Amino acid sequence: MNTLEKLGAFNIWANETLLERLTTAAAPGQELPGAVLRLFSHVLNAQAIWISRINGTPSPVKVWQEHGLATCQQLHEQTSEPLHQLMAQADDAELQRLVSYTNSLGNSYESQVHDILTHAVVHASYHRAQVALRCREHGIEPVNTDFITYCRELSAAGAVPSL
Repeated sequence: MNTLEKLGAFNIWANETLLERLTTAAAPGQELPGAVLRLFSHVLNAQAIWISRINGTPSPVKVWQEHGLATCQQLHEQTSEPLHQLMAQADDAELQRLVSYTNSLGNSYESQVHDILTHAVVHASYHRAQVALRCREHGIEPVNTDFITYCRELSAAGAVPSL
């Protein structure tokens, strides 16, 4: 497994780990703080948007579109594994390919697929950390979604993929 593919697998694990914590925190009669859902929605929206840009298809969501927890679960299922598959299946030519796109502010850019895929994971990690902070501010114990925690869990399970 190459580094990019491992990051994609980590991203799935981190999103699933966070979803489990949010589902537990949203016990019957409990609402999740709006900031938590707004930030996690953004993580998943961004995944959908980047996949669409790479594939040259229209995005199904807007960058800051807000969703409930059930829709976040659906977006995770629709985007996290496909993002990982892009990372796992891309050959060198695909990774070097330039993608032309317009961002949410209307600015046009070109980026290599490799840079987009790397950014998607780094971006998600950044915002999951913000979710953790917002959880703590609202009395919800945050969950650790650090990359090294994922690696430790793989190691403990005897499932350490080689790079």
